Amino acid sequence: DRPVGTEFIVNHRGTAPGLICVIGDKVLYAVPGVPHEMQAMVDDVIVADLVRRSGESGVIASRVLRTWGAAESAIAEMVAPRLVALDAPGAPAATIAFLASGMEGIKVRITAKASTRDLVDAILDTEEHALRAIMGRLVFGVDDDSMERVVGQLLLNAGLTLAVAESLTGGLVSSRLVGVPGASAWFKGAVVSYASEVKFDLLGVANGPVVSAAAAIAMAEGVRNRLRADVGLGVTGVAGPDEQEGHPVGTVFVGLARPGHPAEAVELRLPGDRERVRQYAAIGLLDLLRLRLSSS
Repeated sequence: DRPVGTEFIVNHRGTAPGLICVIGDKVLYAVPGVPHEMQAMVDDVIVADLVRRSGESGVIASRVLRTWGAAESAIAEMVAPRLVALDAPGAPAATIAFLASGMEGIKVRITAKASTRDLVDAILDTEEHALRAIMGRLVFGVDDDSMERVVGQLLLNAGLTLAVAESLTGGLVSSRLVGVPGASAWFKGAVVSYASEVKFDLLGVANGPVVSAAAAIAMAEGVRNRLRADVGLGVTGVAGPDEQEGHPVGTVFVGLARPGHPAEAVELRLPGDRERVRQYAAIGLLDLLRLRLSSS
């Protein structure tokens, strides 16, 4: 069964078809929710149908700015004046949309339409420049950039190597880093110092509380020395479900040791359950390094 006047989109990867529904001068596409089935329909049918319908009169393209460090509502409030400007008469045919991507931050998508690809690219360039001026260092990448890929490129550009000491993240940070092609050029390795005695014996953390700024700094310095890296990162904290050393769940300390700068630690207060705290801590640690390398 299908609504009158609609066309099926054949599903070559499953059983549920999609639909092309023309409603007046608009068109609505309905696709299955299974990601790989949806993506195949978009790639094989929907994009081509959009191009055919736009004919020679228009080219549509998008660019995604990836951010970390602020909630969707905060970013929307920051960008609101730009949305108003795009609604003004004579403004370029562009839209801005937001997508909360959970443990990967907030994506800000710019979509533009013009008669040629060059004109579309010019609109995207203008809007990206305007949004970067508003959001500043919250923007860490574009389109498919990941935090670890950006950090790796910064390390490579600076000729620095990295070592990581992980406690509550249990290897999540190093797993992300080794997923970047060519990571061996700048990533030395990691120590998963989950137990307190490993922090004391292997990394030189002083006996005492291990959920602290001092412990995060000692972990960063210890792994840097142990693995003979230029830069050391350390992360310790409380993932839950119970508090630890008087700290509530979501308390995380990230430490950084690098040449020519005093070692430092930053306290993060992260929301969510155990898994979210661990994932947020991993990207938060990498973001600290990104911010410092990009400003040096």
